[in-house]
Amino acid sequence: MTDISRDISDSDFILIGIGEEWESREMTEELRAAYEKLRKQIENRDYFIVTTVMDGWIHQMGFDDKRIVAPCGNWNYLQCKDACCPDIWMKGDGIGEVCPECGASLVENTVESKPYVETGYLSGWQTYMSWLQKSLNRKLLLMELGVGFRTPTVVRWPFEKTAYLNLKSRLYRVHEKLFQIPDNLEGRGISVPLNSVEWTLSALTVRQ
Repeated sequence: MTDISRDISDSDFILIGIGEEWESREMTEELRAAYEKLRKQIENRDYFIVTTVMDGWIHQMGFDDKRIVAPCGNWNYLQCKDACCPDIWMKGDGIGEVCPECGASLVENTVESKPYVETGYLSGWQTYMSWLQKSLNRKLLLMELGVGFRTPTVVRWPFEKTAYLNLKSRLYRVHEKLFQIPDNLEGRGISVPLNSVEWTLSALTVRQ
């Protein structure tokens, strides 16, 4: 059993952050296999996933949607360009190209839209906060996969703070370039300088 697989088995809670290295306009076989391996590794465990990825693929990979929050939005949903209302609409649902409320054009519902309509993730964020409170002073494994500095306030910095405050935690930071771990984790941080999709395929041992 690899160290990460052992840490997964030994943890009470598993918090996963997924970032830019996993983002793709098209689903590739490698990406599908990585999601599948990750899902099989953590199924039947008490986990939560925070993803900054905006492609929405994770929702098609068999994870429990109640355990996923995507604060940066989803390319598959639309919002009013002027954010005149809190509504968002799935592409292809016959909504057209203009906002039914004000007539402004519709744009993808992501943080790249200014202003950004946050309706799509707020309830999930509250669920995440409640879950995170339960992990205090428990064995918590944080797996940060491919998270850079596009939106560091969502995963990267909060994960560092959580790991610092919980002395029973362990943080894996996996990224091809941005793998550095802060010094204040006192040996509870593991830096992995590899592409996180490739690492997931090679390092995780699916439990039988």
